[in-house]
Amino acid sequence: MGRTKKVGSTGRFGARYGSTIRKVVAEVEAKKRGPHKCPQCGSMGTLRRKAVGIWHCKKCETTFAGGAYVPITGL
Repeated sequence: MGRTKKVGSTGRFGARYGSTIRKVVAEVEAKKRGPHKCPQCGSMGTLRRKAVGIWHCKKCETTFAGGAYVPITGL
């Protein structure tokens, strides 16, 4: 492996699925794993995804439903 500087987390796919699809997946995964702000207490970086659409704040112990990849979705 080792060639993940450009492709990031999608390096696990190798040359499969096409470059455009891999770029989209890399963008979605970066949003999912990045720091998020808790809507309840406002702390940054304590929000984690437990499952698809289930988010949990480690600081205020709030669990709430949100989007699949980001806690708050736009309308």
